Amino acid sequence: MQSHLNRATKFRESFRPFAPAVLEERAGEWFELDAPSPYMLMVASLREDKRRPVLREAALPLEQWVNEVRSDVPAVTHVDYSARVQTVSQQTNPDFHAILSAFERMTGCPLLVNTSFNVRSEPIVCTPADAYRCFIRSGIDVLVLNGFLLCKSEQPHWEESVDWKQDLGLD
Repeated sequence: MQSHLNRATKFRESFRPFAPAVLEERAGEWFELDAPSPYMLMVASLREDKRRPVLREAALPLEQWVNEVRSDVPAVTHVDYSARVQTVSQQTNPDFHAILSAFERMTGCPLLVNTSFNVRSEPIVCTPADAYRCFIRSGIDVLVLNGFLLCKSEQPHWEESVDWKQDLGLD
């Protein structure tokens, strides 16, 4: 998933990890973290019991080695078993907390991949028009936008133009 997201969505090197968004009350079960980290400003090591050993073999190409599965949550685990953690509090972010809680009930895992909504060398999405343009141009399959669920396979053909805002009816 990490390689797919990097190639199809972010258009960057396949080995770059993503940040985990984790239920604040469960963060200590996954990471060596003893304080909340609501803004992804802290790096923490993954707990030993969540790691998988990876041996560096001289014959193994570096690109293959960096993409080896290192943990129970490989998309958010860096080569040194660290992660840039975002803890999600029920008090400060109840909607996102509810999503993570529902995901945990379904899978047993209280965290999801988190990343900024942009692609390489583009600014972070700020408007619905930016979101739609990024969605159409990238490998993102589904976009939830202001209560609407947009599936790429159901979208009209997109042709780039100099005035894409006019094409979306935003001018």
